[in-house]
Amino acid sequence: MGGSKMPNDYEINVEGGGMMSSLSIANTKHVSNEAPIVSSYNDRIRPLLDTVDRLRNLNVMKEGIQLPTIVVVGDQSSGKSSVLESLAGISLPRGQGICTRVPLVMRLQRSTCPEPEIWLEFNDKRVDTDEEHIAEAISITTEAIAGSGKGVSDTPLTLHVKKAGVPDLTMVDLPGITRVPVNGQPENIYEQISGMIMKYIEPQESIILNVLSATVDFTTCESIRMSRQVDKTGERTLAVVTKADMAPEGLLEKVMADDVSIGLGYVCVRNRVGDETYQEARMQEEILFKTHPLLSMMDHDIVGIPVLAKKLMQIQGTMIARCLPDIVQKIKEKMEVSYIELNKLPMVMTSTQEALMTFMNIIGSAKECLQRILVQGDFIDYQDDQTMHSTARLADMLGQFSDNLQAQPVTEEFLMDEIKVLEECKTIGLPNFIPRSAFLAILSQRIDAIHTKPVEFITETWGYIEDVIISVLTKYYENFPQIQSSIKRAGRNLITKIKEQSVNRVIEIVEMEKLTDYTCCPEYMTDYTQKIAAQKDFIYTVVNNYSNVHSLTGYGFGEVTISHLRKYDAQLLRQAFDMKVRITAYWTIVVRRIVDNLALYLQFSVKNLVNNQFHKEIVAELVSPGGGGEVEKMLEESPSMTSKREKLKNSIKVLKESKEAVAAIVDQNSG
Repeated sequence: MGGSKMPNDYEINVEGGGMMSSLSIANTKHVSNEAPIVSSYNDRIRPLLDTVDRLRNLNVMKEGIQLPTIVVVGDQSSGKSSVLESLAGISLPRGQGICTRVPLVMRLQRSTCPEPEIWLEFNDKRVDTDEEHIAEAISITTEAIAGSGKGVSDTPLTLHVKKAGVPDLTMVDLPGITRVPVNGQPENIYEQISGMIMKYIEPQESIILNVLSATVDFTTCESIRMSRQVDKTGERTLAVVTKADMAPEGLLEKVMADDVSIGLGYVCVRNRVGDETYQEARMQEEILFKTHPLLSMMDHDIVGIPVLAKKLMQIQGTMIARCLPDIVQKIKEKMEVSYIELNKLPMVMTSTQEALMTFMNIIGSAKECLQRILVQGDFIDYQDDQTMHSTARLADMLGQFSDNLQAQPVTEEFLMDEIKVLEECKTIGLPNFIPRSAFLAILSQRIDAIHTKPVEFITETWGYIEDVIISVLTKYYENFPQIQSSIKRAGRNLITKIKEQSVNRVIEIVEMEKLTDYTCCPEYMTDYTQKIAAQKDFIYTVVNNYSNVHSLTGYGFGEVTISHLRKYDAQLLRQAFDMKVRITAYWTIVVRRIVDNLALYLQFSVKNLVNNQFHKEIVAELVSPGGGGEVEKMLEESPSMTSKREKLKNSIKVLKESKEAVAAIVDQNSG
């Protein structure tokens, strides 16, 4: 850095033939209003930066593709904004406390137009300004985003600067880290700011420009702790030491010791003070590092804004070159996903015939799905949703119904139901005959006690099947929300009709059991014979009035009380015991028969629903002349579907243009 040279009197020349060749500083004619970083450009690096800037203009980051970005972090009042001012020649808000309260994205774009164009963007709003009022405009828009207090917001504010002499470069200035809230700041100000910083520095494509004040111990800086969390080796962290003129003692030793592992090294600078122009500030910086007794001992390769500009250019160029292959791959993957999603969307139909054909194809696919899950037990469509494993769920419901139905009715006193019925059904005749009317009366009582359970079971079962059908219809017609309510209504109407038929059928099945006492099952006689064998012993025990015996066990009915039976004669007790044995043996047959009949009827009804009724009934309701023109509604694409289609098309358009933008530079670098 020659003594007679002005701070801005330099350019970057390329030595060697590689893409990222070594850079050297050489004198050139002074240009008054150029930011120092402009001089860092050269024809070898410029295409890389132009490509990344093109991707930013395409908003490819909205597609989830990260781009190399310089992110400026530092503790509160460390001089971050001043560093950006010095790099870009742009005045930013300055003062006490937190100057930057929102992420300030500075997008600089070199222009051949003599008149600069400067504007701010936030929340889809644009605010035009000029060089003289940039700081004021940033303050006003910051208040619009984060409020007039001292709070912060993670809503970014983008500053666009298009003018001659500035580089195509993007840098992000983030709020300074503060642990202690001041008046007007929320109690969780530290958590808000640290979360915001981590969001920006975590991507591997980010270049962390960690701004440290020379007046503090680097190891205590919160910004260092954060950057080391995401960049443990420091390979993408560059440290800028500000306020070198305020704490020169021991600065060289601190930098050389590198206790905080800064992989990209340090650059010590003196920032602009007060109303100094950028040229005056650079002149004072050069004088400081050349003449100060301590600071002049530092290597010229680690001091000054021009050196910082050079390092940033080298680092960003290297980062871009390294990231481009990954960016190309991510663009390719995103395009493939977007094309797949777009192809999944229904085609835009232009005629009723197309709509009808689409409707019939979808209802056919839904029918096949129902066949798999309701009939075949194939759950490939809903592997992770056990509620849709319908054959298993129906089997569970049937098993619970069977257990519930076979539960023995609880009677307060053993044989009393039978005795009451026998006394009311007695006739003039031989005493050792049990009236058949008495048996049927007991049977009817039993059936009346459980007659609601089969109806409840079939109603619950069809309710479950209705949920399955609605779920399948919703899935297969998800791209046609304009007819979803109608298709669901048709499905519910179908189930309501079948449910009504099923309830009537179940009532018939139950009522048939009252008509006669019949079974060809040999288990009835086997069970009856086993239990009736205990009749004589049971009657003997009761009739002989063993007052110390109040209950008996071992007669096939568990433990039963007998003291209340001693007032009845032996003949009535024998008839009652006989009837108890008969009804107990026969009731097992009745319950199994009801369960079996319902199981067979349910299987038949479900298959008939899927194979015959589903397709016919729903098509009849929606496609018939009185169907309300539901199929025609498919021609009118829903706003949500239109929005999704346009979003995917725009994504594909952006990704295709992005792919084209990087193709040329990748081919050039490969060559």
